[in-house]
Amino acid sequence: MSSEEKRAWVQGPVSLTAYLVYLHLLLFTEVGYVSAMLWTIGCGIAVAIGLHIALTVRGPQEPKDDRDREIARFGDAMGHGAVVLGAVVALVLALMGGDQFWIANVIYAGFSLASVLGSTARVAAYRWGLPGRHAW
Repeated sequence: MSSEEKRAWVQGPVSLTAYLVYLHLLLFTEVGYVSAMLWTIGCGIAVAIGLHIALTVRGPQEPKDDRDREIARFGDAMGHGAVVLGAVVALVLALMGGDQFWIANVIYAGFSLASVLGSTARVAAYRWGLPGRHAW
């Protein structure tokens, strides 16, 4: 398993878990949304980096090749739509005078969804090949 595939396996679950923890804090505690959002984003980044380092040092280092680059591009393209959708909805909310709470939550949801979709697409491409192409 390449280092890039390991990163894809880490990124999706960590992003999803961080967002679910944020929703739990938001719905079931008295913590403000700003601090809950900042803490879950920061902890998610730290956990993802730590897990990636732990997985990388345990195995052999493989250089990034053309296949890894194409799969990364495919994963980015799959997640791009969620980021754009979140940005458009946040922009509409801002133009309509929406509350900062909703704008921030739409943006966070868009980024989290993009991360989960992108990493899922990468893992699928590593396992079954890119769509429309022969499996590597």
